[in-house]
Amino acid sequence: MEGDPAGGAARAPPAERRPPAAPPRLSEDPSGRPPRPDPLSNLAAAYGSSLAWRGRALAERLVPLRRLQCYFAVDTRYVGQKLARLLFPFGHQDWQVRYQQDPPVAPRFDVNAPDLYIPVMAFITYLLVAGLALGTQNRFSPDLLGLLASSTLAWLIVEVLAVLLGLYLVAVNTALTPIDLVAFSGYKYVGMIAGLLAGLVFGKPGYYMLLGWCCVTIFVFTIRSLRLKILSEATEGVPRQVTQNQVRMYLTMAVAGLQPLLMYWLTFHLIY
Repeated sequence: MEGDPAGGAARAPPAERRPPAAPPRLSEDPSGRPPRPDPLSNLAAAYGSSLAWRGRALAERLVPLRRLQCYFAVDTRYVGQKLARLLFPFGHQDWQVRYQQDPPVAPRFDVNAPDLYIPVMAFITYLLVAGLALGTQNRFSPDLLGLLASSTLAWLIVEVLAVLLGLYLVAVNTALTPIDLVAFSGYKYVGMIAGLLAGLVFGKPGYYMLLGWCCVTIFVFTIRSLRLKILSEATEGVPRQVTQNQVRMYLTMAVAGLQPLLMYWLTFHLIY
């Protein structure tokens, strides 16, 4: 054992050093009192919450999410019956929507109610079938498929805006909403898919035959579905001049006649 250099005397332990006290923060009171609330921060928080509430209200007004949910409330039975009416509308007599509610009735409760499920699914399927058709002809490219999708959406928007303008010019007081018009305009994708599939299997003769049938059926379907809405004032007994009723009927026929034209325009270049 080594000796203590101080002659064996025990060395006193060193004094414990205390860390220096932290300086008070700028937001704290040196006396220890709780900080006072900043009126500017409270005002900014209130203004931010007000802007968020106004933004949600504006978004709900422009894109009514609650109404959109009703248009997607479908089931397997409704989809089957709706597709049957789209492809074989001649044997059906009842085209009146039984329930008139706001928000609109869920389509699964009434087969005559418009929906967005079939148009959206048909639009996606149309792009897939179009890509398949382009691939069989060695013409497929992502850019071409994207151009096809954007042009199809552009034609849909132009069609809906044109119908809204026609309803405004004719001064039709109808319960049709822009979402309803999107739904009715999107039903033509079902016939376009059928025509393209027939063209892939049977060539141009099959394409023209099945597309022609679907053009006739979508014309009849649109006429029978929209005439009860566009001509609703005349059927409810409101006195109108004969010329005004004729103009409304012409508008209904124009909307229905536009569907086959767009069906051919959006598909003829995909079949060779």
